[in-house]
Amino acid sequence: MASTSSLALSQALLGRAISHHGSDQRVSLPTFSGLKPTGSRASASSCIINSQLRTSPHRVCLLSRITHSLLIMSTTGQIIRCKAAVAWEAGKPLVIEEVEVAPPQKHEVRIKILFTSLCHTDVYFWEAKGQTPLFPRIFGHEAGGIVESVGEGVTDLQPGDHVLPIFTGECGDCRHCHSEESNMCDLLRINTERGGMIHDGESRFSINGKPIHHFLGTSTFSEYTVVHSGQAAKINPEAPLDKACIVSCGLSTGLGATLNVAKPKKGQSVAIFGLGAVGLAAAEGARIAGADRIIGVDLNSNRFEEAKKFGVTEFVNPREHEKPVQQVIAEMTGGGVDRSVECTGSVQAMIQAFECVHDGWGVAVLVGVPSKDDAFKTHPMNFLNERTLKGTFFGNYKPKTDIPGVVEKYMNGELELEKFITHTVPFSEINKAFDYMLKGEGIRCIITMGA
Repeated sequence: MASTSSLALSQALLGRAISHHGSDQRVSLPTFSGLKPTGSRASASSCIINSQLRTSPHRVCLLSRITHSLLIMSTTGQIIRCKAAVAWEAGKPLVIEEVEVAPPQKHEVRIKILFTSLCHTDVYFWEAKGQTPLFPRIFGHEAGGIVESVGEGVTDLQPGDHVLPIFTGECGDCRHCHSEESNMCDLLRINTERGGMIHDGESRFSINGKPIHHFLGTSTFSEYTVVHSGQAAKINPEAPLDKACIVSCGLSTGLGATLNVAKPKKGQSVAIFGLGAVGLAAAEGARIAGADRIIGVDLNSNRFEEAKKFGVTEFVNPREHEKPVQQVIAEMTGGGVDRSVECTGSVQAMIQAFECVHDGWGVAVLVGVPSKDDAFKTHPMNFLNERTLKGTFFGNYKPKTDIPGVVEKYMNGELELEKFITHTVPFSEINKAFDYMLKGEGIRCIITMGA
C-alpha cells in the first residue's frame, strides 16, 4: 500500500500536471525509475485522476503517463534507483547512469527533480581548470522538484512540497541567519570542495557500491537527490517548476544585486557590466525598479539585441572606444550613473563599474567572482568623494526566507522568467546544454528530467 508520503507526492504531481495543462498545452511528466503502482490507495488515486481528467478532452492524453508516474509504492526509508548524469572525468561528456540514492538522514530531504538547468558554475567545475578535480561527480544546482521524503528533525518540509534546491542555505540557528543584514549562513555557506553531506560527510549517491561525489550540496542532474533541509526553499505549488527552477541561482543573484543592494530609485540610471544570465537578471531588476536608463556594457556586441528584452536601453562595447569605459559612461550621463552592477568577475570591469558611478551618491555593486590572486585598485579619493562600493552574495537573498518571494514576483507578473529560457532539452540529451553554453548560445537551457 502506498504510504502517506507517496500519496502526497502523487497528489502534488497531479496538481502540477492539471495546473500547468492549459487548453492546448502538453505536459511531459517524469518517469519514476523502478517504481510500480500498487495497493488500494493507488486505485483510489486512479479514480481521482480519471474524474479530474474527464473534465477536459485535452487532459485525457495525460492519463497513461499520470497513471504510470503517480501510482507509486512507498519509497520512504528505501534506496531509490534512478538515472543520473555522472561526470566521470573533467571536461568529458556526462554519462547517464543508474545510481542508487540513499534515504535522507538527519536534517535532510530527498527530492524528485522535475526540471533543472545548467549554470556556468557547473561548467566551470566540470572543466576543473585551476581547481582540484573531484570526480566522479553529479553536478547541477538550478532545479525544481517535489519532496519525496524527509529525514529526522525536518519539521518545515513534508512529502509533496514543491521546492527549489539552493547551492547555499539557511540553517536558522547561526548569527548570520539571525541577522536581517546577512544571508551568509555559517553552516550551509557555499562549499565547492565538499563531496558528501554535512551530517556525516558521506555521499548519498552510489553506483555498484562506489560513492559518487555531490556538488554544492544539491546535485540536481539526477532524477532524485538528497539535500540539507536548509537548502530547500518551499515555493508556491502553483508555480510552474519548468520556469521557477532558474530562480534558484543565477537569476536571483543578478536580480537581488540590483533590487536588494544597488537599490536604484525610479528614474535613475544603472550600468550593467556583463550581459550574461546574471547581468541580464540585474538588468531585469533595474527594469522592475523603474530605472530610466539602463546601460549595458559587454565585449560581445552580439548580446546587445537580446538585452533589449530585459530593459537595457543603451550599450557600450569597450573595444569600440579609445577612452576608458568609466569616462565614456560619465560623458553619456553627465558625470556618471547613479548605480552600477558588475557581473563579469573581471577586476578591470570591477574598477570601471566603481569609477563610473556619480560622486556624492553613486553606488557600485560587485557580483562577479574574481580569480584568487586578483587585486582591486582605485584611488582613495573615489571613496572620499562619496562613491559607495558594495559586494553581494546570491543577491542578498536568504534562501528559505526570501526565494519564495522571488517566485511570487513571477506569479504576479512583476518578474518575467520566460525570456531567460532559450533552450529546452530532454535529460537524455543533457550534454547539448553544455554545448550551448560553451558556444555562448542562449541564456538558460531547461533540462526536462522525465524526457
